Amino acid sequence: MSSSVQLFRDQKYHELKGQCIQQRRLFEDPEFPASDESLFYQSAPLRKVEWKRPKDLCEDPRLFVNGISSHDLHQGTLGNCWFVAACSCLALRKTLWQQVIPDFNEQEWDPKNPEKYAGIFRFRFWCFGEWTEVVVDDLLPTMDGNLIYCHSNVKNEFWSALLEKAYAKLAGSYEALDGGSAADAIVDFTGAVAESIDLVQGKYGEIISEQMKLFEDLLKVHKRGGLISCYITASSGSTNEAETEMGLVIGHAYAVTAIQKLRLGERLIFSFNAEKLFMIRLRNPWGKREWNGAWSDNSEEWKKVSNSERKSLGLTLENDGEFWMTFEDWCKNFTDVDICRIVNTSYFSIHKTWEKKMMHGAWAKNSDPLLNRSGGCFDNKETFLQNPQYVFDVKKTEDKVLVSLQQEDRRKYKKEGKGDSIPIGFEIFKVEDNRRYRLHKLTVQERVATSLYINTRTVFLKRILKQGRYILIPTTYHPGIITKFILRLFTDVPSELRELKADKPKMTCWSLLCGYPRRVTQIKIHSAEGLQKQDRSGGADPYVLIKCENQNMRSSVQHNTTSAIFDTQVIFYRKNIDSPIIVQVWNSNILCDQFLGQAVLAASPSDPREEQTLQLRGRGSQEAAEVPGHITVKVFSSDDLVEL
Repeated sequence: MSSSVQLFRDQKYHELKGQCIQQRRLFEDPEFPASDESLFYQSAPLRKVEWKRPKDLCEDPRLFVNGISSHDLHQGTLGNCWFVAACSCLALRKTLWQQVIPDFNEQEWDPKNPEKYAGIFRFRFWCFGEWTEVVVDDLLPTMDGNLIYCHSNVKNEFWSALLEKAYAKLAGSYEALDGGSAADAIVDFTGAVAESIDLVQGKYGEIISEQMKLFEDLLKVHKRGGLISCYITASSGSTNEAETEMGLVIGHAYAVTAIQKLRLGERLIFSFNAEKLFMIRLRNPWGKREWNGAWSDNSEEWKKVSNSERKSLGLTLENDGEFWMTFEDWCKNFTDVDICRIVNTSYFSIHKTWEKKMMHGAWAKNSDPLLNRSGGCFDNKETFLQNPQYVFDVKKTEDKVLVSLQQEDRRKYKKEGKGDSIPIGFEIFKVEDNRRYRLHKLTVQERVATSLYINTRTVFLKRILKQGRYILIPTTYHPGIITKFILRLFTDVPSELRELKADKPKMTCWSLLCGYPRRVTQIKIHSAEGLQKQDRSGGADPYVLIKCENQNMRSSVQHNTTSAIFDTQVIFYRKNIDSPIIVQVWNSNILCDQFLGQAVLAASPSDPREEQTLQLRGRGSQEAAEVPGHITVKVFSSDDLVEL
């Protein structure tokens, strides 16, 4: 086994199996016994549940019958349609289910060598950033000789029932799986990055351009191995499990099993454009009850499609729970979609590859404001910055950034009545290009992105960010809440994501010799206007150089302008407070850059903190001769090193 796989409850599959074979007995799992405590954490069964092994339920038990398919699954009596929908999605992707069911051939029943069977199985789940192996016995809950939970439509196929048992063990009980999210299960099966989209709020049923963008996005996700599920949220007047006029079940997770553009010969069908129809195929985990609108199994529309086209689409006209609908109808009839992206980090791929960084963190309470790490969301002005802070760099002119914040799985706390996810989210700020210590006050920093704040396990955000340094602050909505999280960041080029832990420069023996900072100064150079023209076209290519003691920070070059917007931020920890800060404007040339003027700043705590416009001067003191142009700056200084 690879060293990167964790063992749940430290149970070693091969060791346990070997012992059972040697002792000629079938495995009984002491960690998840065949008793009511594994079934329930609060309710009790209406009738007695009998735990039976597959060999007691059928003649020729198998893990798989004719391979694995999304049609293998039926839900049973537990309200876990979301888990079954996730399994339906998983069954579509061989590379993914083989990670969840490792060495499936070795685990399969072998009728020729029954003595090798030990009633033990193993499954792997991606738990909080690590692959975790869960071992189970094959005792399954039944009533009247039938499985009561997830089961296959083939009597002697058991992969789904055993997978569900392993997942229930991870959650603490079968009942802990009642009511959940397909996206969470898919993340647990794959390590995917989950994103939830509210189709109503985003007006996808009304705005055709948004519909088109979403279709292309889902098509790309599906083609690249991602998994998608959707559902209809119960409104105030409706109840879960009720059926709409169109045959769709409310509050019920459906797996998306295909997304396609359907060509329609010469006939014109008006849906986005004449010759292509945008189609989506769904599966109901019950294995029956289907959409009855346009393009449903027996609708008139299919007569316009040739037999060969129907065959290539895999159209079946049974009531098997699987059906097609147009993307437009899907956007109008469903309220929510969960998209699970398998983000490609392989360098040996024809598709775009991402650079990934993952951090484990925690919100933790402390009465000392400098040590508190549970400050709540941005609305909590006094404590917001008392949260974990992560810094990262965008090194290209602009880069697409994917952020996933995931809280720990709280299902295991359902027994204590604390099983619900906590509302979480995050903020991203563009900060000083040289910031290396925690942020204590928001002054010149720019708030560039805010995620949703929502009580789901995962919060996701996609953004295009400009070059520079950023701080990402994950938070709970309310202050003072304690829990763990993982943060994943995907960028085109390495982002060097890391946690900021120190509040100010460290005092060392070296500080005694060379001096320790006495003042912190933050500067934002907003712009430079009215600069001297430098080329025939009447422009210049200016940049700003900021000098403080022995440190120099430089902005990017703004091309062909004499009025440049820089929005460059820097921070300095200053030992010699009498030495001024010099802001110089230069013109970028191929051979030799040209000095255009400078401003000298004393940057003392008593200086005004409002934006100010300063005249550019020649080299020398503050009284040097004026030169064309001026700069607009904001300066903050403090002798308290943890104020800014």
